Amino acid sequence: MERTTLSKPGGTGAFAYGIICYGVFLGVFVYAVGFIGGFLTPTKLDGPATRPFWQALAIDLGLLGLFAIQHSVMARPAFKRWWTRFVPEAVERSTYVLFSSLALVASFAWWQPMGGIVWDATGAVRSIVVALYLLGWALLLYTTFLIDHFDLFGLKQVWRRLRGSPYVPPQFYTPSLYKVVRHPLYVGWLTIFWAAPTMTVAHLVFALATTAYILIAIRFEERDLVDAFGERYVSYRRATPMLIPRLWRRAPPARKLVGS
Repeated sequence: MERTTLSKPGGTGAFAYGIICYGVFLGVFVYAVGFIGGFLTPTKLDGPATRPFWQALAIDLGLLGLFAIQHSVMARPAFKRWWTRFVPEAVERSTYVLFSSLALVASFAWWQPMGGIVWDATGAVRSIVVALYLLGWALLLYTTFLIDHFDLFGLKQVWRRLRGSPYVPPQFYTPSLYKVVRHPLYVGWLTIFWAAPTMTVAHLVFALATTAYILIAIRFEERDLVDAFGERYVSYRRATPMLIPRLWRRAPPARKLVGS
């Protein structure tokens, strides 16, 4: 198919908007490493209590709920079909990334530490836990490139708009870590949440709530994937663990799972 290189009207604006949204995401990503791990950022997940426990708990759960609702609702295909009646399709993903980033900024700004130490690793154990925490971030970032980093964060869509090329959505295939578990991205997040050298009460609330959210989100995400890819995803789900790799070999499925 011949590709035109003529920009569509509004392509430059859409591309600039996508770059700005991606820049906001990068800033939030870097800040999150320090916020969750307790490194160098002005606000942190852990710390001494500054409010009564139940008041702090209500604020923190409200912030987590705000992110969960935004992140899940805007990701659903039905919402996207409605949303793109008002927002150009080329910037829909960039807008999703921007709103997700702003929801996290709200958490960074208004999160309430609760004090209390659940565990506090020291010496070599602490170094190992910190290394595991950083490994979780590396795994997370690596996985985004396995599933097309630039599509995931909206850059491919606005670039194709700028070039006047039709958007081609990601196809179903199982590269690298996806042959071992179905959701390596979530494995990265769970590692980040739980690899805490110092686990305070607020951090524990955060880890429990986000873990519950991930387990619920997987159900909705996989339902959408079955709707999109049908029996290919059903077979893949049957053959591949969700989050924990199997320690034993299993006979390969009759049909090889590749992208179409």
